[in-house]
Amino acid sequence: MSSSKFLKGPRILPEPVIGGMGAADLIDQAFLSYNGGRLCEGCRLFTKKMLASDCTVGMSLTGALTPAGLGLSCLIPLVEAGFVDWIVSTGANLYHDTHFGLGMELRQGSAAVDDVALRAEGVVRIYDIFFDYEVLLDTDRFYRELLELPEFGVMMSSAEFHHRVGRYLHEREKALGQEARSLLSAAWAAGVPVYTSSPGDSSIGMNVAERWLLDGRPLFDVSADVSETTSIVWDAKRAGRSAVLILGGGSPKNFMLQTEPQIQEVLGLDEKGHDYFLQVTDARPDTGGLSGATPSEAVSWGKIDPGQLPDTVVCYTDATIGLPLLTAYALSRHEPRPLRRLYDRREELLTGLREAYRARRGQGA
Repeated sequence: MSSSKFLKGPRILPEPVIGGMGAADLIDQAFLSYNGGRLCEGCRLFTKKMLASDCTVGMSLTGALTPAGLGLSCLIPLVEAGFVDWIVSTGANLYHDTHFGLGMELRQGSAAVDDVALRAEGVVRIYDIFFDYEVLLDTDRFYRELLELPEFGVMMSSAEFHHRVGRYLHEREKALGQEARSLLSAAWAAGVPVYTSSPGDSSIGMNVAERWLLDGRPLFDVSADVSETTSIVWDAKRAGRSAVLILGGGSPKNFMLQTEPQIQEVLGLDEKGHDYFLQVTDARPDTGGLSGATPSEAVSWGKIDPGQLPDTVVCYTDATIGLPLLTAYALSRHEPRPLRRLYDRREELLTGLREAYRARRGQGA
């Protein structure tokens, strides 16, 4: 029997997979190595550490997740269970999420089709997802009607904008007599702030720009977005720990992670980085597709606490595979958490960050 320290890991000797096995049991028993093993590690990290009562969880969303139905099947359950406290998303995910809140239909299709024929029939394709072109026009009309309201005629953070949209989607869902189908509606009800790192890069931003051409309103306050997200992390680290759940990569990922360099590098406050890091992605670091931010690289930027590097997991797989499994595992292995309602605390959190920064400046640092 070898005494090598490298042979102390659990023995690979799983029980046979059986019919009727739950997703969480399947992951624990059969996901032992390669990216299956990484997904199992990620599920355990999420449920055993990231969902601790003193840990604030941020989630970033890229890729066309909501049109694939993952808003309904996974993201809304995670929000309602208190497993996600704040979100950074692409605008496209939030725009297509709106279709569901308005009761519009998206259909399963095929990627092996003639797109010229689809265009001729007024059908829009997102890989193997089909919907009528009128879905876009009607969703645009919904946003244009909202943007005419006086409450949208002011400068605001993207979280405030999405919170207001979520309220109207919630009312529309009630009028349609359907359960909550929109992530923005669920986030509004749960007090979860939803940010977008590139407000102009989506059909929502396009409709805001159309309104801006008429009378110069509304305006997104991107500096408020930077400061609000930073204040969330600053408060989380004062009271406990901070975790990031990253689905995909890109701009939302960086926007979520940059909160720590903002605290340390720009504001000059004493901090070490996020405590827990879990990413599901199919990008690669050697081609630049991982945004130069594997957990170990993120340590060099101050984004991840170097002492917490063992509590970081990257699972290289499609988020449409990894997210449902992670969601099922978490809901099976962890009780719901009380909602933090960080949206309701935005001013309080900003005040805490502002006071800490002013105190540092007052010390002549």
